Amino acid sequence: MANETARNIGPVIVLGPPGAGKGTQAKRIVDRYGIPQISTGDLLRDNVGRGTKLGLEAKAIMARGELVPDELIYGIVSSRLREADCQRGFVLDGFPRTAAQARWLDATLEKEIFDKSQSDKSEKCPPIVIQLLVDYNQLLLRLTGRRSCPTCGRLYNIHFQPPLVDELCDVDGSKLLTRSDDREDVISERLAAYESQTKPVADYYRAQRRLVVVNADRTMDEIAAQIFGVIDRHGQDAGGGAAKLESAS
Repeated sequence: MANETARNIGPVIVLGPPGAGKGTQAKRIVDRYGIPQISTGDLLRDNVGRGTKLGLEAKAIMARGELVPDELIYGIVSSRLREADCQRGFVLDGFPRTAAQARWLDATLEKEIFDKSQSDKSEKCPPIVIQLLVDYNQLLLRLTGRRSCPTCGRLYNIHFQPPLVDELCDVDGSKLLTRSDDREDVISERLAAYESQTKPVADYYRAQRRLVVVNADRTMDEIAAQIFGVIDRHGQDAGGGAAKLESAS
């Protein structure tokens, strides 16, 4: 583990639909390699909370009920990636969401992080993109089966990890809750929106030979093992240029 938290990893981008386990796997990558997880949502809230120039601009836009434009998000992300804890690598959460954002990110990483003329940065690994693929019916079971305890916060799934007593928390007996966006009709809309928005992103990285497809119809431990293997091989091969397109099944 000490070796894993000392070497350069480079940027890791995890793509996947709601319920694919992106958050869980991102946390495991962070823990194993000692690199930060960067969420655009968290960055936005942090900048607004601290009253930075970009945060104030974003706050005014959101107060009008408008979406924060890409240009503003780019400024916030770029500033974060230049911080010292990102030098060995980082995991991006919720970004890029569009092909335009992916193109901007590639250009930014090439210019600011992978500029070969800068000897202190030349050993960085190029970015790797991991796409978690899950069967549609499996996603429905994962999402519609989610339950949480309003008191202690413990999570359950009535299909895969049910409570001992139906709909009651094992710890304190509280009535378990279902998120409003975990209803099947809402989930179907969310998955359709994800598919239409993310396909161009996946296609972009596939064309750039960055996309690695991981079968996420497995246990969390098995998925993590696949991802670690991809990252480790990627780091070893980084000196040879662009990553090869592969499928980790």
